[in-house]
Amino acid sequence: MLKDIKVLVLGGGIAGMAASIALRDRGIAVDLCERDPQWKVYGAGITITGPTLRAMGRLGILDEVLEEGYAADGIDICSAQGKHLFTVDTTNEALGGIPSAGGILRPVLHNIMQRRLRKLGVSPLLGVEVESVASGKTGSQVRFGNGKVAEYDLIVGADGIYSETRARLFPQTPAPRYAGQLCWRLMTERHPSIERRTFFLGGRAKVGLNPVSKNQMYMFYLEAQPEPLRRDEAGQHRILHDLMEGYGGVLAEVRQALKDTSNIIGRPLETVFVDGNWSNGNVVLIGDAAHATTPQLASGAGMGIEDGLVLAQEVSKAPDVATALDAFMSRRYGRCKLVVDSSLEISRLEREQAAPEAQTAVVEKALVQLNQEF
Repeated sequence: MLKDIKVLVLGGGIAGMAASIALRDRGIAVDLCERDPQWKVYGAGITITGPTLRAMGRLGILDEVLEEGYAADGIDICSAQGKHLFTVDTTNEALGGIPSAGGILRPVLHNIMQRRLRKLGVSPLLGVEVESVASGKTGSQVRFGNGKVAEYDLIVGADGIYSETRARLFPQTPAPRYAGQLCWRLMTERHPSIERRTFFLGGRAKVGLNPVSKNQMYMFYLEAQPEPLRRDEAGQHRILHDLMEGYGGVLAEVRQALKDTSNIIGRPLETVFVDGNWSNGNVVLIGDAAHATTPQLASGAGMGIEDGLVLAQEVSKAPDVATALDAFMSRRYGRCKLVVDSSLEISRLEREQAAPEAQTAVVEKALVQLNQEF
């Protein structure tokens, strides 16, 4: 087994922290390197599916996520006017009683994972970048920007959609591409009528509300645009107010409450998929560095966490790094491709304003597969 090795994880996001936790939990030495000295994260909420909650349980953080976040089964599908149309049943026996959906604030999730890291004795290298990597037959010599040089048996590139690791070692991979939608995210107080994920379909755009705690929820609005737009933060509440014209029910109340101090983030949705092997020698890509997806299946964070868990499992039982990475790829490629392809298909249907039933059919089909063990 490969327990007597040293691993470098590049990137302190969800995938990087998950890999570091899972590896260290199996007794493997880990250095986690994060280039941002403040280790900042955007304050938006994220949706969590049942398979992601299951993965969080394997990571040892589920109880805290359920305590500090929010969980509820099902997805309520409403019209743009707020009329309830039907409810998608997201429960599945494969989840073993774990809630099938939920939400949490991203900074809260990061804090939970950071506490788990520290409990395991992992002290991240903050504000440090990799200057060069010299790979040999059995490992790599890494020179950091602070002058430190260290040897590693395995390097994990978890440095996000704009991964420098991918650019350096996988130059044939296309750059991230725009997916045809801008995602608006609004943090606000939870409306008492919103008890679970709630989607509003049939309007000019798909809109969703999801609780992220007992008292908070976040709204997403998926704006179709032929080209990516990056708008100034000043005045975003007015743009979102205009975009939400014509929506009724709870959304009309949310729209009316928008003001210049509202917590709004608007970003173009981008995607990238490494269509081939995610490893090069003793370097492997995970999370958004390998398979960044749009949020339609709410599985981006989940796939990153699963990557970390599976990588740790295979490394801890394989006779060598190459065997571990081959096994990792065989378990992860198809599942992550399913998420990326299904999310982009849902995005297409949203932009074409397809019937709600057509959109939710893709969601239900994908969830049936994702509920199965990874």
